[in-house]
Amino acid sequence: MTQARPPSTSNLNPRQELRQLVCSELKILLEQENWSGAKVILLPVQPADIAEAIEGLPEAMQALAFRLLAKDEAIAVYEELDPNVQQVLLQDFSREDVRTIIDQMSPDERVKLFEELPAKVVRKLLAQLSASEREATALLLGYQPETAGRIMTPEYLSLKERWTVAQTFQKIRRLALTKETIYSLYVTDNQHCLTGFLSLRDLVIAQPEQIIGEIAEPHVVSVHTDTSQEEVARLLQRYDFLALPVVDAENRLVGIITVDDVIDILEAETTKDIHTLGGVQVGDSHYFQSTILSIVRRRAFWLITVFLITTLASLIIKAQEQLLRQMIVLVAFMPLLIDTGGDVGCQSSTVVIRGLNTQSLRQYGVLGIVKREAMAGALLGLILGLGAVAWAYLLQGNLLVAVVVGISLLLISILASAIGAALPFLFSWLGLDPALMSAPVMTTIADVFGVLIYFYLAQLILRF
Repeated sequence: MTQARPPSTSNLNPRQELRQLVCSELKILLEQENWSGAKVILLPVQPADIAEAIEGLPEAMQALAFRLLAKDEAIAVYEELDPNVQQVLLQDFSREDVRTIIDQMSPDERVKLFEELPAKVVRKLLAQLSASEREATALLLGYQPETAGRIMTPEYLSLKERWTVAQTFQKIRRLALTKETIYSLYVTDNQHCLTGFLSLRDLVIAQPEQIIGEIAEPHVVSVHTDTSQEEVARLLQRYDFLALPVVDAENRLVGIITVDDVIDILEAETTKDIHTLGGVQVGDSHYFQSTILSIVRRRAFWLITVFLITTLASLIIKAQEQLLRQMIVLVAFMPLLIDTGGDVGCQSSTVVIRGLNTQSLRQYGVLGIVKREAMAGALLGLILGLGAVAWAYLLQGNLLVAVVVGISLLLISILASAIGAALPFLFSWLGLDPALMSAPVMTTIADVFGVLIYFYLAQLILRF
């Protein structure tokens, strides 16, 4: 039975339309128990797209769809699935199915799955692995999370210095299908210490009788097993490598990290930074997979902290009760000043935090960055202040009040920019996360000092 193709959605690219189509047609065929038809529509689809289609199915259908895949394709698809879907499928498989899938996953992808599973389940799955795969997995799990050792794969191809190019090609042909990549090749000595690097291109253009040690590049960029995954990502980005070798304390090659793994790291780190910048601590779990209580607990800390500090602004306002009685019009412009200060400060804080994360501020001094942002805040404050003077005068017809609002906006913008630029450096120096601390603290400080500046200028200019 031929299903009607759903209408094209203008905001989807062809690849997204294909995934959407596969998911909808797969669901219909599974409901009709048309197993052969479901197999047919999955044949030309890439593993990553099949994984997304399975994730879009109701939970009861996910295992059915997965069982339609050929053995080799099933492993590739399973590695692309979301960890939560992987766990659901594990519960639906028989013990033999589980052993086959887990045993044939690449070690680094297997470790990613194990990190999401309860320890009791991990111990059972480890026991079902073959001896070699169990050893490889235990090796990776022995390293600290978010380090090069934890995310590397031991499925790499190393070459010996004494081999000829002809011998090397024989080795590659024999082992290529079992290794993560053959495009980046690493040379080791008899003690398995890393001594050189070759690309597949270098090998192809070399003469068959040439010795590998003579044509290899001896200056190899590598990382240690305890190098942070963020540093690994920066190095791959800096040198445009497809892979990066990982060595132990004795410079012995123990694994490699490929660029596809780093892309996943960058996505995860960017998501973490965005959540942290918003004052949302997501911990080790995915935000939308957390319970409501855990979400509230993580978000409440900073909200309560900011609430308590902001009460200072309330006390300042209360202390100016007499001034406000005589010039009630001042109240009308307080939201404008407070919000603008917070927005300007957040802009400075955001660019500095990003610069710290990408290490692009190393050539600039702290004082230079703060001074630069303060100057930017002064120019922004001047522009906004002139506009505020005109707007306040049109609204109230009181030139002195308009001048108070304009000058306050200028000073608040300078102060907020300087504080927003300085706080990330301060928190980084204290060993705290700048992204988590800077935004809420900066906004609160800008609110409190903004109110102080506003009322001080009002008293000074209006002569109260």
